[in-house]
Amino acid sequence: MSIPQTGGGPIERHEQLAEYLAAGSKPKDQWRIGTEHEKFGYCKDTLLPLPYEGERSIRAMLEGLRDQFGWAPITEGGHLIGLEKDGANVSLEPGGALELSGGLLETIHQTCDEVNDHLREVKAVADGIGAGFIGLGAAPEWTHEQMPLMPKGRYKLMDAYMQRVGTMGTTMMRRTCTVQVNLDFGSEADMVQKMRVALALQPVATALFANSPFFEGKVNGHKSWRSRVWRDLDAARTGMLPFVFEDGFGFEAYVQYALDVPMYFVYRDGKYIDALGQSFRDFMRGELPALPGEKPTLSDWADHLTTIFPEARLKKFIEMRGADGGPWRRLCALPALWVGLLYDQTAQDAAWDLAKDWDAETRQGLRVAASENGLQGAAGGVKLHDLAREVVQISEAGLKARAMPGAGGLIPDETHFLNALKESVETGRTPADELLEKYRGEWAGDLTRLYPEYSY
Repeated sequence: MSIPQTGGGPIERHEQLAEYLAAGSKPKDQWRIGTEHEKFGYCKDTLLPLPYEGERSIRAMLEGLRDQFGWAPITEGGHLIGLEKDGANVSLEPGGALELSGGLLETIHQTCDEVNDHLREVKAVADGIGAGFIGLGAAPEWTHEQMPLMPKGRYKLMDAYMQRVGTMGTTMMRRTCTVQVNLDFGSEADMVQKMRVALALQPVATALFANSPFFEGKVNGHKSWRSRVWRDLDAARTGMLPFVFEDGFGFEAYVQYALDVPMYFVYRDGKYIDALGQSFRDFMRGELPALPGEKPTLSDWADHLTTIFPEARLKKFIEMRGADGGPWRRLCALPALWVGLLYDQTAQDAAWDLAKDWDAETRQGLRVAASENGLQGAAGGVKLHDLAREVVQISEAGLKARAMPGAGGLIPDETHFLNALKESVETGRTPADELLEKYRGEWAGDLTRLYPEYSY
């Protein structure tokens, strides 16, 4: 989850809202890659989630990373709630999952080095306190009550609101994890095509990275339970955004959508002010009930944009949000997939050619099918396994065209980061399929076997 935004002056004209988004446009040589991933922490002896306080806890993890590896602390209300270093930050998800929001990097080689360094640091601290961390899309056994809410004002407000809309908001907050990549755009037209490709093909990422077949100790009937949770969270701020595919879509159209998403909060003087369900349009007129007579700043607008959760999210960059958290090597595969598709124009055009004739029903059908059946899913005459094969091939061609070398030039490009996905395409098996096979076979229904075999 995002940290409060800063540095924005007063909003004096409506046009500033779209201008804020447009300011993210960059020439191609300045495009960067920002990768985020979340992971569940647990106590090795009890296999229960880490609490916030105590010798073996989330706070102890943050203190260990701070003291042993030079991360600077981020506090709120006297609580250590995050860390920052070299343009990256470590933050807490509502239920205590640990998130790395990586720096802005040029290549997947650098991204993977960053992920590897982070996981080594996390393991070093965790081993010292008897904790472990695991990458899954959903908590396999833990109940809502076993995952305490972290001490962040944003989460307290969100938790209350989530209980009033949808049915799975608090489940999302506490018991799901994702990996995502944030990518740049060059212009409004480039943003439009990227958003369309990102939304239309997000079900492919959901299928390839499906890794949450268990929930509350049982097989849940979905390959990606995390994706199922997101489908019934809050319809006002989630989903596949059909308007993105309409003629005339651009920055202003996204602004109009965002203005209609109910607010969560306003951040002032280190505190979150309750604005649950209130309107940013009213805020623009100085009529926000939470702050009568006060008008928003660009920082408030930036904060509001972080409370919108579609499958691909527009800010000053685009976030790909459809994948489950997962094993170590797949944390590098997700950014590789999208960089290959979206950072080479020929690949981006080919990706759009795959999806440009689909209607909203097909796109939503693929989203549901990916959640339920992974690569075995289909909708609107489109088979996800066949589609994934084409998508991975296009991404590989895009990465070859980028020709970004690694290991001092010994590795000619970034294509090897797709190997895990190529294996899934060849076999039709996702991480969820592997987990289910073990559960029904050698584990004999014993989910405790999951932790030692799949922890980082």
